[in-house]
Amino acid sequence: MYARSTTFHGRPENIDAGIKFVETEAGPTLAKTEGCRGLSLLVDRESGQCIATSSWASDEALRASDDELRPLRDRGRQILGASMQVDEWEIVVMHRASHGECCRVSWLQGDLDTMTETFRVGILPELEQTPGFCSASLLVNRSAGLGCATTAWETREAMEASRAAADDMRRRAASEASGEIVEVHEFDLAYAHLHVPEMA
Repeated sequence: MYARSTTFHGRPENIDAGIKFVETEAGPTLAKTEGCRGLSLLVDRESGQCIATSSWASDEALRASDDELRPLRDRGRQILGASMQVDEWEIVVMHRASHGECCRVSWLQGDLDTMTETFRVGILPELEQTPGFCSASLLVNRSAGLGCATTAWETREAMEASRAAADDMRRRAASEASGEIVEVHEFDLAYAHLHVPEMA
């Protein structure tokens, strides 16, 4: 499974219009696109940053859709009043107990095979024991040596309570992968229709 994420650095006052756009235009369009398996939208109402992620059955389907979907991404950028960054990923881990209402996203640089093994064997079992945990995924961009780990939580309070433990897990993953933590950001989960199967 593969994914394309589009990060919009938009205006906070445009977030609701962006969510409506995903619900009424982007989501239905992607549902009819060959090889697409779903879409999610993360939003930060304070900063205006949003991440729309689509999942794909194959790398070929992802790449074949790029030109077709470019006008849709441009319209999202206009609605959000945003600058835009597009990234492509391989989905290497997906474990979902339930859908949450918010997410923490961590970007790490390092050895991606080691990072994946650490995430599967060392971190997932700990996350499953953490109150309020809903799901976790790891996406990798091999050409950039970059991993993107996302955890979903039942409530904002549960996510905030998990921060200290998450910091420890993240540092361990970066250390074992001989890498570094690039960025960490917390979001509300505004649209959750990614439909990626279990890949733990």
